[in-house]
Amino acid sequence: MPLALLALAVSAFGIGTTEFVMMGLLPNVADDLGTSVPTAGYLVSAYAIGVVIGAPLLTAVGSRIPRKRMLLLLMGLFIVGNLASALAPGFGWLLAGRVLAGLPHGAFFGVGAVVAARLVHEGRQARAVATMFLGLTIANIVGVPAATLLGQHLGWRATFLVVTVIGLVAMAALARLVPYVPVDAHQSVGRELRALGNRQVLLGLATAVFGFGGVFAVYSYLASMTTEVMGFGESSVTLVLALFGIGMTLGALAAGPLTDRALRPTLYGSLATLAVVLVAFRFTAQVQWAALVTVVVLGAVGFMTTTPLQMLVMNKARQAPTLASASNHSAFNLANAGGAWLGGAAIAAGWGWMSPTLVGAVLAVVGLAIAVTAGLLDRGGRETAAGTSRVVAEGPRPQENAHQVVTSSSTRASGS
Repeated sequence: MPLALLALAVSAFGIGTTEFVMMGLLPNVADDLGTSVPTAGYLVSAYAIGVVIGAPLLTAVGSRIPRKRMLLLLMGLFIVGNLASALAPGFGWLLAGRVLAGLPHGAFFGVGAVVAARLVHEGRQARAVATMFLGLTIANIVGVPAATLLGQHLGWRATFLVVTVIGLVAMAALARLVPYVPVDAHQSVGRELRALGNRQVLLGLATAVFGFGGVFAVYSYLASMTTEVMGFGESSVTLVLALFGIGMTLGALAAGPLTDRALRPTLYGSLATLAVVLVAFRFTAQVQWAALVTVVVLGAVGFMTTTPLQMLVMNKARQAPTLASASNHSAFNLANAGGAWLGGAAIAAGWGWMSPTLVGAVLAVVGLAIAVTAGLLDRGGRETAAGTSRVVAEGPRPQENAHQVVTSSSTRASGS
């Protein structure tokens, strides 16, 4: 594995930690800043808004910037956003800091996914992208619980200071380990936007919004389900969330090789299984051991959708995959917000704490229907390892020596 992938994974770890840690810090932030927990909840939405806005905007602005330099600039913005959050004198300033921290999220993963795919040989692109995403999943196992615990004992500001330090470490790793990756000579904002308008790309983004929305319809209320339905105490919430994170990691590990072998079947299978698991969770939640097993499986099948969706939009926008890849993260954050809202609406309607599982199942089925429709409309009809390798068509691929620049002609001769 190229060490550059490790630098990308460390960066993803920091981004994943700051994205999800606010959910565990809301009571602390509300008490410290003299506001209510529901009002403090806007801080979660603020980050998502930053992602939705920043992903297409920053990717388009940076379309002509060499990939390594773009990654460093985005990580720098991430550091500034988290430092601003740590030093925020009031709620409004913290809200702005969260938006600022979210701005580089989608663009970083969009650029990072393209770089990761070009660091490895053909047939291993999806595994390389999944390796980067491992940092995001491990953040839910280690980073978020640890950062939440830190915030509870030393104050929420300490959490964002630590995330700032993680960002500095990630930036140093990117500078040292990631090779120079030039942009294609014909790359432009217009070309990126035209690629984003591809029908298959748009259907892939829609699949992400609905399919992954099914995950967040339940994940957003997993803490309440743990105490209100499963019968665990509040002290067990961290364990249950960590189990979900373990499932996410297992799903990411499995998704890479499966996507390299057969992209669309992996996407269909994960979405169909997700719908089944969500329905089953409504019943297994009544038995503690079965509920814990289901939480792990739910995290696994839910996150197995991310790699094939990422590779799909990169492949279908292969002449300019970066904006499409970044926009995929905007779609995931729309799924986050939309799934959480629909799941909360079901609970507020008096349908019970487990009603979000049925909402999530419906969303997963809609996502599956969109994915199948896209497959039928696609002439190829099936993605294989040969198909996913086409994402590297954007330009030359650096060899595994992280400091060697390879000429465009030699790279294209190798099959890029």
